[in-house]
Amino acid sequence: MTDERRQLCCAQIDRIIMMAWEDRTSFDAIRQQFGISPGEVIKLMRRELKASSFRLWRKRTRRRMTKHEAKFSQSQSGQPLRRFRAKSQRG
Repeated sequence: MTDERRQLCCAQIDRIIMMAWEDRTSFDAIRQQFGISPGEVIKLMRRELKASSFRLWRKRTRRRMTKHEAKFSQSQSGQPLRRFRAKSQRG
């Protein structure tokens, strides 16, 4: 967590929160873009959100297949790995 705090600016934290709220953005995509683990995302969300918002988010993301690339790719055998980009994301 200390590495995460010293590396991320406010804009990056806001982007991580936005990506974490999106149902189709996996924790792996967040790790690839920002270099933080799913556990660190959870800690960041707990720290940055109101308690009720955090509980709602955890309820939505717990055991959600689309938040974990490995689980998603296993469930879609034979299908190409899906990618999602938010409208606000560049590139």
